[in-house]
Amino acid sequence: MEKIIEQTFAVPFRYQVCFLEGIFDLTNPLLATFLDNGKKAKAFFVVDSGVTNAFPNLLNDIRKYADAYQNKFILSAEPLIVEGGEISKNDEATFKKIVDATSIFGIDRHSYIVGIGGGAVLDMVGFAAAISHRGIRHIRIPTTVLSQNDSGVGVKNGINAYGKKNYLGTFAPPFAVINDFNFLTTLDDRDWRSGISEAIKVALIKDIEFFEWLEKNATALANREMAPMQKLIIKCAQMHMDHIAGKDPFESGSARPLDFGHWAAHKLEHLTQYQVRHGEAVAIGIALDSTYSYLKGMISKVDLMRIINLMKALGFGIYAHELSGKELLKGLEEFREHLGGELTITLLESMGQGVEVHQMDNDLILQSIDQLKLFHQEKVAADS
Repeated sequence: MEKIIEQTFAVPFRYQVCFLEGIFDLTNPLLATFLDNGKKAKAFFVVDSGVTNAFPNLLNDIRKYADAYQNKFILSAEPLIVEGGEISKNDEATFKKIVDATSIFGIDRHSYIVGIGGGAVLDMVGFAAAISHRGIRHIRIPTTVLSQNDSGVGVKNGINAYGKKNYLGTFAPPFAVINDFNFLTTLDDRDWRSGISEAIKVALIKDIEFFEWLEKNATALANREMAPMQKLIIKCAQMHMDHIAGKDPFESGSARPLDFGHWAAHKLEHLTQYQVRHGEAVAIGIALDSTYSYLKGMISKVDLMRIINLMKALGFGIYAHELSGKELLKGLEEFREHLGGELTITLLESMGQGVEVHQMDNDLILQSIDQLKLFHQEKVAADS
């Protein structure tokens, strides 16, 4: 006897991305509203050490806020401070502290884990939340440009393993995302700039008018003017969420247009032992794949120079010596594995229009690296 039973079902996901200033202001009930499940829920806060260093009163502000809204939620324990940056994703002991806390403090599926920090910390916290009790509600409070406009608003969580970026991870949408622009005021120039690379990425593959806006506002962004940065973050977050709402939010296929420039970026981060930050590596990866697109005859030299000149105007480096040699090419194979077997790379068909390809010419990649090195040398000569 042979019998097959088949069932199909769909699970809708819904979450809000909010923008404000002063999330822990006692007169602002937004966070408490998200934490209110009608049963005085437990909330466990995990905070990036870089944020507590920049805002030494933050933990006390969290306690005061919890006291003010104790009818909505309670703190399950003292906030856990974790080291910021990629180290939080490289050390499995870090995310295990959160998993341990869910057991020690009785944090269940009706509780909340609130992550406050940059993209790496939020990735790690989201992963811990997703694998505990098969999914604890996770609220993200991104504190960097990169996390507010890109990584913090998406559905990915993960940690690094086996020398590979995001090798262990989940697709698990957050319960909510709250972007507080006040956190951006203390960023150093590298972190302020770093997230702008994701704006360049999405503009190049989806929206030429946005790219033109970036060109016009490059000086203001480089000078850390808050108004254009807020506009940039909201625009990018909207475009990111629009993409997620498309046909393949959990990337069951091989197409990943939002990873334009990322195959090289992920490998470059590893080759530099994460001394090059993610957004900086993405900028170099975008420059590399844009140069490759030019050498393939897909975009003009004028288009390429617009991209390179925008990068330079914003203060990005477009070359790192770790690009040299064939070690970088291993990143293509690792990217193919990450995609499930078929290599799919987004290149530029034109300014504002990405196109997917399934193979790349290694010799042409190396020529692109040489061209970037020349662009870099021209900048160094101009600066000296």
